[in-house]
Amino acid sequence: MPPRVLLTGASGFIGRNLHASLAGAGLEVSCLTRRPEEARRVWPDRHWVGGDIGDPGSLPGALRGCDLAYYLVHGMGSHQPGWAEEELRWAGNFARAAELAGIRRIIYLGGVAPQGLPSEHLLSRLNTGSVLRSGAVPALELRAGMIIGAGSASWTIVRDLAARLPAMVLPAWLSHRSEPVALDDVLAALLAAAHLDLPESTWWDIPGPEALSGREILLRLAAVMGRKPVLLKIPFITPRLSSHWIRLVTRADHAVARELVEGLTSDLLASRPGYWEA
Repeated sequence: MPPRVLLTGASGFIGRNLHASLAGAGLEVSCLTRRPEEARRVWPDRHWVGGDIGDPGSLPGALRGCDLAYYLVHGMGSHQPGWAEEELRWAGNFARAAELAGIRRIIYLGGVAPQGLPSEHLLSRLNTGSVLRSGAVPALELRAGMIIGAGSASWTIVRDLAARLPAMVLPAWLSHRSEPVALDDVLAALLAAAHLDLPESTWWDIPGPEALSGREILLRLAAVMGRKPVLLKIPFITPRLSSHWIRLVTRADHAVARELVEGLTSDLLASRPGYWEA
């Protein structure tokens, strides 16, 4: 029989795109959701199971009979105080439930570690990976920076800035570099993780092919759109201040955009990039 997978975060940006890759590879996919009836109306061809990552009692039934579990859950979007602490509780409860259910592997998509101090968002991503990897079930953590694809919050922000502003304010934090990665590459990495030899928990970065500053990303996008915005250098504007004017331009959720922008205080470059050779 083909491996059976529990896909958490199945209605989110990565989860809803990953489902097709997993099913196309012959895996049996069960999608976890708090509202199965609603999910079935949107995606009637997918197998939905009821459960809440924040309710440990609902996890054993959802995990029963599964071989692998994809952990694609993030608490930042809840906008609730203490979301980062809650996220760590979720990860710990999930790791314990996976052990009791006999899961062979947990696959987690996190974020690249910054070269400076991490924001609350990035620190939570890293801590969640650490909690999952410290459990009894071998966990593979893949760390990505900006994911290029429709539905990505970070991609939505830079696309809207490039498309809508006749002039761009360029604070110092836009000089920091990252390695944007295409959605298709992230999905391929996550799919490969189901078959990779994994005797123990570990992590890998999955960077894109180029290291680009925020300025270079904006200029490339603008050029693709046939635009030549005026660039205004204002180095004293902090990421927190920038998040306020960004809310006027982008369609991304403001609270999420604020957390993402506040993470841009240093380079976000891969420190362990050899995943495709693993």
